[in-house]
Amino acid sequence: MGRAFEFRKARKMKRWAAMSKAFTRIGKDIVMAVKEGGPDPDANSKLRAVIQNAKSVNMPKDNIERAIKRATDKNQGDYKEVLFEGYAPHGIAILIETATDNNTRTVANIRSYFNKCDGNLGTSGSVAFMFDHTCNFRINAEGQDIEELELELIDFGVEEVFEDDEGIHIYAPFESYGAIQSELESRGIEIISSGFERIPQVTKALTEEQAQDVEKLLEKIEEDDDVQNVYHTMQEQE
Repeated sequence: MGRAFEFRKARKMKRWAAMSKAFTRIGKDIVMAVKEGGPDPDANSKLRAVIQNAKSVNMPKDNIERAIKRATDKNQGDYKEVLFEGYAPHGIAILIETATDNNTRTVANIRSYFNKCDGNLGTSGSVAFMFDHTCNFRINAEGQDIEELELELIDFGVEEVFEDDEGIHIYAPFESYGAIQSELESRGIEIISSGFERIPQVTKALTEEQAQDVEKLLEKIEEDDDVQNVYHTMQEQE
């Protein structure tokens, strides 16, 4: 198995944020998708993907429809995607994806978390190069020949395909997302969820005590309402 498989396994074993946080994150994704391509999922592939993700975490249909309606309201502000980079204690690189309607607030909050936990907020490009920006899809495994599927999708940029108890996972470079989404849809293959992740090229093992120092910072960052995703180079504890 490749790095995407190991990365996913580690993320899965890690505690996840409360479902309400997932709903908040997807709600912002819906607003950004509607602002970018309109409220009709049939004509907006990005919105179609976000709705699939909402369903995969059991977000109620009413919540989804409300978020779409809210996004079309002229009074609804825009969310801007901002990437933050820095170092936690013990040389662990951290990459933070945010969606914010107030960048001044977000910058101040993120900087305060690093300062309080003996980390350093870096400049743009200071750690992003340590992560591969990937796209991923999860599809139903039923009726699929995983080896045949992988061979057929290689031409669309797919680098890794594997199966677990949640279905078949497909990983490729970030820029291959649109081509793979179109191909899966044209084949009538149901996409359960899809998205983007940043996989560390190298991870660093820490002692239990050192890992706790890093976790302290990660928890503060993850609790922030403006934060969508957090990635790091710390090797997950067994």
